Amino acid sequence: MANSKMAIASLAAQIRPFTCLAASLPSRLAPHPPDLIRWIKREGGFVHHAVKLSQETQFGIGLISTEQISPGTDLISLPPHVPLRFESDDSSSSSSSLLSALARRVPEELWAMKLGLRLLQERANADSFWWPYISNLPETYTVPIFFPGEDIKNLQYAPLLHQVNKRCRFLLEFEQEIRRTLEDVKASDHPFSGQDVNASALGWTMSAVSTRAFRLHGNKKLQGGSSDDVPMMLPLIDMCNHSFKPNARIIQEQNGADSNTLVKVVAETEVKENDPLLLNYGCLSNDFFLLDYGFVIESNPYDTIELKYDEQLMDAASMAAGVSSPKFSSPAPWQHQLLSQLNLAGEMPNLKVTIGGPEPVEGRLLAALRILLCGELVEVEKHDSDTLKSLSAVAPFGIANEIAVFRTVIALCVIALSHFPTKIMEDEAIIKQGVSATAELSIKYRIQKKSVIIDVMKDLTRRVKLLSSKETPTAA
Repeated sequence: MANSKMAIASLAAQIRPFTCLAASLPSRLAPHPPDLIRWIKREGGFVHHAVKLSQETQFGIGLISTEQISPGTDLISLPPHVPLRFESDDSSSSSSSLLSALARRVPEELWAMKLGLRLLQERANADSFWWPYISNLPETYTVPIFFPGEDIKNLQYAPLLHQVNKRCRFLLEFEQEIRRTLEDVKASDHPFSGQDVNASALGWTMSAVSTRAFRLHGNKKLQGGSSDDVPMMLPLIDMCNHSFKPNARIIQEQNGADSNTLVKVVAETEVKENDPLLLNYGCLSNDFFLLDYGFVIESNPYDTIELKYDEQLMDAASMAAGVSSPKFSSPAPWQHQLLSQLNLAGEMPNLKVTIGGPEPVEGRLLAALRILLCGELVEVEKHDSDTLKSLSAVAPFGIANEIAVFRTVIALCVIALSHFPTKIMEDEAIIKQGVSATAELSIKYRIQKKSVIIDVMKDLTRRVKLLSSKETPTAA
């Protein structure tokens, strides 16, 4: 834990501008960047005449329409040479070989850093083809790796704190690795034009990619004939902001349908005058939105809470819910076998389970509770695994079992809620007093996490009441 705190504090101390000029907010890398729309048109791309850049959208800089646009209308198209991508097999020069060697040391889960190295290389190149695009990128990002230490701590959610700390540690270690690799490289072979690459610069470039890159089909064919997915930065397109109800969508041209177009954005619905252009970034939890994009979605239907499937915790929750003699710590051999099939027991179990999201209770957790609170192998064998994992399957082992299951989950929710040191009302009062932008993001994030737990409790309480009304015995 001490090392974790040191990693966070160390990175926070090294967050500083990477040879950026001051600019008015929202600040971009260049104080007066080139006209991005004009550049795309000059390079053979297309931008609808009504699409304009605006600094007054909900998420800052974004794209809006200055007039009504019909569904199906092409909004933006980019030719193949405009997107920025990382070519891992490019060894045409010493600097490219060094860049590829550095990229191979990046863990796959931090894929954004691989493309980020290429972005940083182009940013350091005074004659970069992509400068009109790069100069329009934000100078700073509101992702947690750049939060002050206190605001990271105030996220109050262990799984996200772990991820933030992991990224901070990686950036600090990778900075040292890059310096060791490049210390004796001559200037002409240096992939970053001789510039010092510190943790701040690495954090900036990784954030620039994670907040803006899209995965498109590459040219390389995989076994079975499908194409590999390649992260790419799509100039201008990446200024469309997010919505779960988008009015636009991305289409990638396939099979040479249009050799001058790699990817385009098309109006999905009618776009009204002054409406922002919105894409769906994916059905993601607020963990991903904050960690990779730097914002939080209120009442996110895909937000979840992560719990550990722990036998003692489950026993405690069941007893708190009024279940007599729970069997979580001492399952029968047949129950243990079924838990292994759910990957909740055995040699390499995945003990991470979730509540919230489209299904209030993750299927594996629901099935485990139903099985362990049933205790009758004959009854369990009547149902397949999919049925036991589904909330749609109402009381497969009877109403009493289902009520015990739901009450146990409600008790788990109470325990999870107790791990947050503040209540929602306290959080809201802190925001009203006025706090920094990063502090407000931290507080809004934890409010949403607590709201997920409360919503699950309300949902399951409603289900318990409904089941209890059916369980009421009739007079003899």
